[in-house]
Amino acid sequence: MVGVKRGAWAMARGFLCLWALGSLLLAAPAAAQRLPSDAALIAGFEAVVFGAEITGPMSDSTYLKKFAGPVRYRIENRAAIDRRAAVRTFMRQIRRQVAALDVAEARPSEEPNFVIHVVDRADYQRVGRDVYRSPFMRVPGNCVVRASYGRAGITRSDAIIVSDEGDALFRRCLIEEVLQGLGPLNDNADAPDSVFNDTSKLTTFTPYDRVLMNMLYDPRLTPGMTQSEAAPFLPAVLRDARRRVRG
Repeated sequence: MVGVKRGAWAMARGFLCLWALGSLLLAAPAAAQRLPSDAALIAGFEAVVFGAEITGPMSDSTYLKKFAGPVRYRIENRAAIDRRAAVRTFMRQIRRQVAALDVAEARPSEEPNFVIHVVDRADYQRVGRDVYRSPFMRVPGNCVVRASYGRAGITRSDAIIVSDEGDALFRRCLIEEVLQGLGPLNDNADAPDSVFNDTSKLTTFTPYDRVLMNMLYDPRLTPGMTQSEAAPFLPAVLRDARRRVRG
């Protein structure tokens, strides 16, 4: 009987230790994702919006880029694993959490302006060359997005997401390339808790990135704006974006 009591106490103590560890792990992301100062958020916004990671020889990426109207996406799943449900879940999350962005799946009869290509690694180069219309190019990265844009806004984006190299890479690629295809086409190595920082391994749509996306799609900021033209609006735009993300 004494042995049973000791065993029960050892088991209970083990559960308490696991509970404490679990509590610490759950608390860590919330602390890590605390939003930085207004100045840091505005600097981060300017870094990813007024520039582009990949540019062509004739391109000018220095102005603000976003869709001027509704985004209608289509999923082209070419991978062995059908990832369409996961893509739709994330696109619905964007619709809920980014105000003023009208995003929905294109109807069968509707022409999409954002195509999400889900591929296995073996098809990455072939699909990328089709997207870039360059049969001999070496498509960079683990995943990529191509956005066609001018001062009137983005006219089309194509994101290429690799499916067969694990759920973590798929999720990371999905979030980063879709968000970048909506306008923030540059990377920012200084951004905390952001998929726009290529050194991070985040696989969620973080509060930091939600603030930036809500800023971008605020109606006060229009496609083609230069950084100096947008600057006077940014404090008020940020204030409202913070409020939306807290809500």
